[in-house]
Formats: sequence, C-alpha cells, structure tokens
Amino acid sequence: MIVVEGVEIRWTGHDGFRFDSNNKRIYVDPYKLIKEYNDKNDADILLISHNHFDHLSVEDINKIINKNTKICTSEECMDSLKKNYATNEIILLKPGETKKLEEGITITGIEAYNTNKDFHPKKDRKIGFIIEMNNLSIYHTGDTDIIPEMRNLNPDVLLTPVSGTYVMTAQEAIRATNEIIKPRKLAIPMHYGTIVGTVKDAEDFSKGVNVCKTSILEIE
Repeated sequence: MIVVEGVEIRWTGHDGFRFDSNNKRIYVDPYKLIKEYNDKNDADILLISHNHFDHLSVEDINKIINKNTKICTSEECMDSLKKNYATNEIILLKPGETKKLEEGITITGIEAYNTNKDFHPKKDRKIGFIIEMNNLSIYHTGDTDIIPEMRNLNPDVLLTPVSGTYVMTAQEAIRATNEIIKPRKLAIPMHYGTIVGTVKDAEDFSKGVNVCKTSILEIE
C-alpha cells in the first residue's frame, strides 16, 4: 500500500486496484483476488473498464460487492452486469463522460484501445478512468497503447500497463509517462505477473520514468 494525499492505494493484482479515503472504498477491475477478499463485500464503488475475463470477473466481483455498491462501467459490460447484479445501481460511463458518484468522488471515462494490435479495438469504446477522490486525481489507463487521448489529463497519479502483448510494453509506458501523461506525483506499473509480463517489466518502467516518483506495489 502507498498513501498519497490521504488516499490509500492498494494493488490487488493484474489491473486491479483498491482506493480508500474518508470511509469510502473504490475497486477497479478485480481479478484473482487473494483469499483475504473472500466474503469481504465492502465496495462502495466498483469500476469495470471492459468485458475481458481478466477485468469483468464475476467470481471476483462477488467477493467484494454488496447490495449498495454502485457499479460504473463501459457500454460493452452493461448487459452482463445487469444480468448478474440486477439490484445494484449500474452506471454507464462513455469515453469523455464524467459522473459524480458520491460527494467528493467523480469518475471520467477515458478512451482505451490498441493502435498496433487487435485485442482492444477503438470501436469497442473500452475505457480507462480518471478517478477524483479526496482532491487527488488518479488515471487508470485501462488496457491501452499510447493514444492521443492521454494528453492534457494532468493526473496526480498514473496507473499504467507495462507487460506488452495486449498493451504497452515497459518502454512504451515509459515514453507515455515521461512525454505525454506527465503525472505530477507518482506512477505505478500494472498488468504484469498474472497473464503476461514480469516484475522485470515493472522494474524497467520504474528505472526509466523521470518525471515523477514511481512505486512497484506488492499484491494485497
């Protein structure tokens, strides 16, 4: 865990994160959660970036969701989530839209897509997120390559994939961080160690970033 401006940031593995501040808890893309999350059911807000199995994982969602959890997601996930969680408030978030989900918490959808591979086509309207919580701006890129929509976001914290294959390589993520996104406070690598990518990818990324601090988190 790392604390930035009063927000606790935990990496839950792969592209998954948990954010805690002011008694509110946000999860993003839970997948292969460790056993400590079994029957936790403590999510105030759940963000799902797209419909691939390692992002929309019903098995993992069931561990952290409850009847009051607000779910905010991309268009392609709506049918599946409505079918499985009919009693929850399920909020559609399109690229470029901003939704206020709680007092002090707003979420903006940012395009996330591949430019030189076909796993995440732009036409699918998969998303990343700008999460504003406790006056901290966190950019979770989702599964993406370097794209023009990354410009002028000005986040405090960046969460970026580094594994290659389906997303940016470590070197591409370094370039995106240093030259395009330029986070003000911190960059954290993700999307490694589960399906593709290794700790070395995260280490290479951390060594190459020079515009802000970096942190390689342990899964918790």
